[in-house]
Amino acid sequence: MSVTSDTVRAMFKEGDDKRDAGLTTPADVMRVDDIAYATEDPCQKLDVYRPRGSVGVELPVIVSVHGGGWVYGDKERYQWYCMSLAQRGFAVVNFTYRLAPEHQFPTSMIDTCSAFSWVLDHAAEHGFDVGHVFAVGDSAGAHMLAMFCAACNDPSYAQELGICPPEDFVPAGVALNCGAYRIEVSHKQHADPMLDLTSNLMADLLPGGGTPEECARISPLLHLSDKFPPAFVMTADGDFLLPDALPLVQALTDLGVEVCYHYYRSAEYTLGHVFHCNMRLAEAARCNDDECAFFRGLM
Repeated sequence: MSVTSDTVRAMFKEGDDKRDAGLTTPADVMRVDDIAYATEDPCQKLDVYRPRGSVGVELPVIVSVHGGGWVYGDKERYQWYCMSLAQRGFAVVNFTYRLAPEHQFPTSMIDTCSAFSWVLDHAAEHGFDVGHVFAVGDSAGAHMLAMFCAACNDPSYAQELGICPPEDFVPAGVALNCGAYRIEVSHKQHADPMLDLTSNLMADLLPGGGTPEECARISPLLHLSDKFPPAFVMTADGDFLLPDALPLVQALTDLGVEVCYHYYRSAEYTLGHVFHCNMRLAEAARCNDDECAFFRGLM
C-alpha cells in the first residue's frame, strides 16, 4: 500500500459514509446482487437493478463505471446512485473492478471490458436491450470509460492498452461526469504526497510510475476519433476536474461527435466533484434526469 492510496481511501470513505447514511433500497426497484462477471478475483461481481414490475420487459441498459481515483470504490458504494438510474426506466449494471495499487493498469480496464462482455452475453437472461447499451462514469470512472470507448473504435489502441473490448461493440451513448481526460504527471517532489494527487495516484496505478509515455497512452484526449459514441459531458462549479471538461467537449465537437455539455451550479452552495451521486441534492436529480433524457433521445 502507499501513503497516497491509504489517504485517498480514508478520505473518500469518510465523505461517502456521511453522504449515504440512512439510504435504503427504493421500493420501486428490484435488484439481483453479487453476480460473478469474471473469475480471477472474488471482487469481480456486479449487481443488476431494474424498475419493479419490469420482469419480462426488455430494457435499455446503463453500465456504471465507478470513480474513486483508481484506488477506491466498489459497487456497494455506487448502489444508491445506480438504483436512482433504474428508477428512471433502465436496467442498470453496477460492477466492482480491481483497484490499484494492488492491481495496476490495465487490470481495471480488463475488468471493465469483462463487465461489458457479460452484459452482451447475458442479455436474454436479464432482459437487456443490446441495441441500447449506454454507460456512465465519473471521475476515474469517466476517464476509464472514455478510454474504453476510444479502444472500442480502434483495435490498435486497444492492443496498446492491453485490453480486449467486446467484438463489434461500442456503447450507444455515454455520460462522462467530472472526469480526467488528459493525464499529466509532475515529477517535482513534495513532502506532502497529497499536494499533487494525480501524480501520486499515477505512481500507484501505472507500472512505470507515470512516465510520459504511460501518461500519453492513458490520456483519452489523445486517442479520440469521429467514431466515439454520443457523449453527455458534465462538470460543476466546485469540481476540481472542471478544467478537463471543455477540452474534451471541443475535441469531440471538432471531430463531429454528438456532444451535450452541462455545467451545473447552485445559487445556494457550491456543487462539488461527483455531486450527482448525492441522492439528497436536487441538482443531482436534475443532472441524472438530464443524462437519462439524453440516452432516451438516442433510442
